[in-house]
Amino acid sequence: MLPTAETQAPDALPSLLAAIDIGSNSFRLELGHLQRGRYKRVEYLKETVRLGGGLDAQGFLTEEAQQRGLACLARFAERLRGLRVAGVRAVATQTLREARNRDAFLARAQPVLGHPIEVISGREEARLIFAGVARIQPSERPRLVIDIGGRSTEMILGQGRTPRRAESFKIGSVSLSMQYFGDGRFTAEAFRAAQIAAGAELEEALTLFAPGQWVEALGSSGTAGAVSQLLAAHGISDGTITPAGLRWCMEQCLAAGRVEAIALPGLKPERRAVLGGGLSILYTLAMQFGIDALHPTRGALRQGVMFDLADRLEAASRGDRRGPQDIREASVAELQRRFGVDLQQAERVRLLALRLHDAVAPAGPLAAVSEGVRELGWAAALHEIGMFVSHHDHHRHSAYLLAHVDAPGFSQSQLRSVAELVLGHRGDLRKLDHLGEESLSWRVLCLRLAAILCHARIAPPKPEAVQLTRQRGGARLSLAPGWAANHPRTLHLLQDEVRAWAAVDGLRLQLQH
Repeated sequence: MLPTAETQAPDALPSLLAAIDIGSNSFRLELGHLQRGRYKRVEYLKETVRLGGGLDAQGFLTEEAQQRGLACLARFAERLRGLRVAGVRAVATQTLREARNRDAFLARAQPVLGHPIEVISGREEARLIFAGVARIQPSERPRLVIDIGGRSTEMILGQGRTPRRAESFKIGSVSLSMQYFGDGRFTAEAFRAAQIAAGAELEEALTLFAPGQWVEALGSSGTAGAVSQLLAAHGISDGTITPAGLRWCMEQCLAAGRVEAIALPGLKPERRAVLGGGLSILYTLAMQFGIDALHPTRGALRQGVMFDLADRLEAASRGDRRGPQDIREASVAELQRRFGVDLQQAERVRLLALRLHDAVAPAGPLAAVSEGVRELGWAAALHEIGMFVSHHDHHRHSAYLLAHVDAPGFSQSQLRSVAELVLGHRGDLRKLDHLGEESLSWRVLCLRLAAILCHARIAPPKPEAVQLTRQRGGARLSLAPGWAANHPRTLHLLQDEVRAWAAVDGLRLQLQH
């Protein structure tokens, strides 16, 4: 049996964790310890990369922007050298959600960084932001948390550690500054136009985040922090962001006239180019949502990523399921409920697929093997959600839903991986783009065989009746004497499966009975 994260002892968890936030304006790396629920930062690195400023009119990342990002990731990789892979998590946000050539960039970026990069959805980004704020700055008061990034703005309502509502809007300090202050000039007309644009994007959230639902508003991350520091440095406030303070900031911009002419104590030089857009969003939020005081907070996305990673590692280390749980398990259960999955059948297929995979799984890095096994289990649990749409070609409907759904805890990248497994669980194998990857081939094989062996929706065959073993060039499925004779329809499907694998390059399946 291959080792998995479930078999590790709790003291095997890495003492040092790392979170990487690949944002539209800045890239951030934070290293920290989390022990007994208490967090201590060890090191924090930040570089202004302006990846979001490198999206061209067709939605492609320019080569210049990609090179800036790769150079920053190379420096992060140098700092991460020697850390355990299981203790590092990197996430990318709005720019890579939008970029049409994101897969090509990730194919270059991941080897440079030396760790996988997950592209997360807007709602998942919002959830993780709230997790960071709630743990760093705990409170039981109903809160509105706002995070203005380079190309998106996240708004979250929550209480304690529980987010009740989380949304992401495609408006950010970089994108708005490029559109309305791209010529480097500050004018009253540009500020009005930027505020109208921001208001149009945020207007649908007026009811969702109305003032009566929260008692305090917090601003997370770069834009709120920069404006807070500016106001405090000039004695306008104690750092609290108010409508009057925002008007003062805009007056200073108008007095300067141009971006390069701003020379205000408390404002970092790299913030000048995106100040106009950031102020416009903040002022629009204050006016539309009745925010009289926005308090800066130390918690942000990167801490939320780190806390989420710690919960995953601890859940994986505890075979008895005590303590924090991996939120992805709850998301899978919710998707099963939402789409009316036959839970007994899903569990039959899941257990058999994992049993088969355990017998033949290729070796690999512990973290990668563990995540691959989890993805196989999730794919089995969700392989029939497409029946909610139609029984015909339900695997295609299932794959589409998984590739486009918001599921807390999952990155877009991982949902696409699970979707590919689900797409491949039946039908022609040639539709799979990455079947040449050995680990994927074995998982697809195990899921397909489990679905066939459980197709009658009865208890799966016992281990002594059906055994899967590795052999040179592929796998052998051995059926106990007499079993095939008692299950002629299943044997027919298995013979079709042998032919399906013979039609593609890679694994070969042999049937012995």
